[in-house]
Amino acid sequence: MKTELMLSWRYLLTKRKEKFISLISLISVLGIAIGVMALIVVLAVMSGFDKDLHDKIVGNQSHITLSGFEAISASEYTGLSSKVAANKHVKAISPFLQGQVLVKEGNKFFAVGLKGIDPIQEAKVTKINQYLILGGIDDLKQGGIIIGKELAAYLGLSLNSKLTLYSPFGKQYALKVTGIFSSGMYDYDLNLVFTDLKSAQLIFDLPDKITAIAIKLDNPDLASKVKEELGLVLGFNYILKTWEEANQNFFAALKLEKLVMFIILALIILVASFNIISTLIVMVVEKTKDIGILKALGLSSKGVRLIFTLQGLIIGTVGVLLGSLGGLVLCFLLKKYQFVKIPQDIYYIERLPVAIELWPDIFLIASVAMIIVLISTIYPAAKAAQLKPVEALRYE
Repeated sequence: MKTELMLSWRYLLTKRKEKFISLISLISVLGIAIGVMALIVVLAVMSGFDKDLHDKIVGNQSHITLSGFEAISASEYTGLSSKVAANKHVKAISPFLQGQVLVKEGNKFFAVGLKGIDPIQEAKVTKINQYLILGGIDDLKQGGIIIGKELAAYLGLSLNSKLTLYSPFGKQYALKVTGIFSSGMYDYDLNLVFTDLKSAQLIFDLPDKITAIAIKLDNPDLASKVKEELGLVLGFNYILKTWEEANQNFFAALKLEKLVMFIILALIILVASFNIISTLIVMVVEKTKDIGILKALGLSSKGVRLIFTLQGLIIGTVGVLLGSLGGLVLCFLLKKYQFVKIPQDIYYIERLPVAIELWPDIFLIASVAMIIVLISTIYPAAKAAQLKPVEALRYE
């Protein structure tokens, strides 16, 4: 093994008259490096999108939502809340009433989702208090409303502005803007507004009733497990939906996009592997005499095959290492300086998110690249091993 490794390394560092082979080897290394770097950056961005969307959804929504087939009364809520709070993973609960309304400012009308909340309890379940850029959650009293910054910009509203609201029954209400929030998700900031629970019950004509209960857990990843536990306690008269189920289309699309991008960019590495095949074939032709001498001196066909296999692996390893280093550096720069801006109304976020995951992303990329490189060495190494000493030295 030591002899074969020494010979494979020496063949890569060719003499002056064989610099063309070194050039092909360099192109092969760069091809692998570019492919690996592109894969790392793209998957890091896709993972960043996944993580960023995950954080924003969890911040805007409860981990589990409990609703009934009809509106839940105040007495019914008392019994439900005690049963839900008994679960060891439940940290907080908050009642809310939600529906569609029409808001008006000047000649502009806009349909939004109105969520009536208990300000104190809602702050324990979601991050609404952290998202407020103007006003405070404590300022939300009867007759007040909190709107998103995108809706405020569209309607030309600011703190303490008056806003006209129309209920589903056609009744008109004048509300005061007591807060403006920015969740970082364009859809939420444009289409969701908050008011206190009493005002929402008046607007939707549901006195002392709510539509659902928001539940926060100590770990959002346990949502499915806790849902099953609560389902056994509450029976079949209620609907339990986790944050993952409520947004499964988002996450399914991201997962599919990540897989497709991995396959497409892996083709870059596959194309680069053909350069390795070309390099080794040219090397075999150039070193025909050397192969003949080595086999005449007793080197086995297995040893010859190993020399050229190691040569390809050296090229691949250097390419993977350079690509990994370049990809990690570029990801670090993208994450720190955020010099790539994206349209928030299309992608829900305003900057390019980057999340570097050594496992499984980086490990998988390096492994796939090395497997492709190893496969690319099979044919040239096999042809070299098949050379017979007599044929190799016949014309020398």
